[in-house]
Amino acid sequence: MNAKKIDVNKSLILFLFVHLIIWTLAPSISNINLPLDTIEALAWSSNLDWGYGKHPPFSAWSVELFYQIFGNQDWAYYFLSQLFVVTAFFIVFIFSKDFFSNKIYSLISVLLLEGIFFYNFTTPEFNVNVCQLPFWALTVYFCWEGIKKNDFTSWFLFGIFAAIGVLSKYLFIYLLISIDIFFIYLIIKKKFNSKCLVSLISFFAILTPHIVWLIDNDYTTITYALHRTSIENASFIESHFFHPFIFLIKQIGILVPFFVMFLFLISKFKFKFKINHKDKKLVFLLAINIIPIILMFLTSFLMGTKIRTMWMTPFYLFLGTLLIYSFEKIITLKKLKYFFSVFIILFILSPAIYFYVSISQGDKRTDYPGKKISQIVQKKWENNFSNKIGLVAGNEWHGGNLSYHLKSRPKWDNILEAKKTISLDKIDGGFLIIAEPESLQTICFGIFFEIENQGVCMVGKKK
Repeated sequence: MNAKKIDVNKSLILFLFVHLIIWTLAPSISNINLPLDTIEALAWSSNLDWGYGKHPPFSAWSVELFYQIFGNQDWAYYFLSQLFVVTAFFIVFIFSKDFFSNKIYSLISVLLLEGIFFYNFTTPEFNVNVCQLPFWALTVYFCWEGIKKNDFTSWFLFGIFAAIGVLSKYLFIYLLISIDIFFIYLIIKKKFNSKCLVSLISFFAILTPHIVWLIDNDYTTITYALHRTSIENASFIESHFFHPFIFLIKQIGILVPFFVMFLFLISKFKFKFKINHKDKKLVFLLAINIIPIILMFLTSFLMGTKIRTMWMTPFYLFLGTLLIYSFEKIITLKKLKYFFSVFIILFILSPAIYFYVSISQGDKRTDYPGKKISQIVQKKWENNFSNKIGLVAGNEWHGGNLSYHLKSRPKWDNILEAKKTISLDKIDGGFLIIAEPESLQTICFGIFFEIENQGVCMVGKKK
C-alpha cells in the first residue's frame, strides 16, 4: 500500500462514519434493554440538577437532551455514546497534525486507538467514563493551542472544556494536575505566560454552581467515590500492594492489541527512547499520557484504593500520538498494508464478539425486559387511575427503567433508600413504587402487584 496514494482526510471520515454506524447498530439490534449506567443517567436526568448521588451532572444532562429529541428510542443513546467517541477521535487527529509533517501519522495515531477496548467494545454503555472523552481531548487540544498561540480565546476555551470534563467525572482532575505539572516545566524553562490564568475565569464560572450543590448536599458524590475505591474493606497488604499490582497488570493486558498493531509499522525491533527535555512537544505528550497513569498508580499505592478498570477510559486517547512521535524514525510506511490488515481484523472482530456475547448470553442487564414491564405497569395504571404517573420511586435500575419507558416520563426518586416521604402536593400526578415485594406490600396503601420478582405499589386518582 502506497502511503502517498492515501487520502488521509477521506480515510478519517470513512473510519469515523463506519465506527459510528457499526457501534450504534450492534447494540441496538442485539440488546433488549439499555445498559445499567445509561439507565441510571436517564433516571437522574428526569430531575435535572447540578449533581447527583453518584456523579456530577453532565452525563445526565447529555442523555436528557437526547431524550427530549428522540424519547425512549434505545438506539439514540448508543448513537449518543458513539458521537462522544468519534468526536474525541477527531480532536485527537486535529491535535496530532501539529506533531507530524505527514498527516498519515495523525491518522495512524487515531486508528491505533481501535486496539484499545475502551474505545469500541465498552462504548455502547454511555456513562461518565465515555462522557469524559470529547472534553478530555478538547482540554488537551486547547491547552496546546494556548501554549502555542498564547491567545485569550484558546485559554478561555481550555477553561470551559476542563470544567465540563470535571462535571463529567471527578477523575478528570488527574489530567488537570498533569497539565499543571507541565506548566511547572514551562516555569522552570522560563516559557510560562500568565495569560493562561484567564482559563481560571471560565473554569470556575462553570464549576461554581456544582460546588455550591456539593456543599448543600454534604459532598455526597465525593463520599460515593471514596466508597467505590474499597478503602475501608481491604487489608493493608491487599490495599497498598495487591491493588496497585493488579492495576498495572490490567493496564498492560488492555494495551496488548494496541502495541501489536504498532509492531506491524516498525522496521526493526530496536527501541531506543531518550527523553529530550528540550523537546516541548515530547514533554507535553509525556505529561498528558504518562503522568495521569502514574498519579492513578500512586493513588492506589499510597491510599490503598482499588482502581476499577473502566475508570481509565479517557487516559489513553493520546497514547497513539505519543508512540508515533517517539518512534517515528523506526516506522516504515511500506508496512502500512500489514498495519491496516491487523486494524481491519480488530475493527471487525470487536463488534462481532460484542454481538455474539449479547445474543448468546441471556442473563445480562441488557436482557432485562424493561419495556415489557413498563407496558404492563402502564396498562394496569390506565385501568385503575385517571391521572398520569408523576413519580417513580425505586432504585436506579428498576425505577429508572420505568421512568424511561412509561408514557408520561415520570420523575425518578429513590425515596426508600433515602428514607424520604412523598409529598403529594409536589407531584404532578400519581406515583408508583417498585421494590422488594415483601417489604413493599406491608406499606402499600394503593394497588399492589408483583412482576419479575419485584413488587409494584401504585397510588393515583381512582377512576
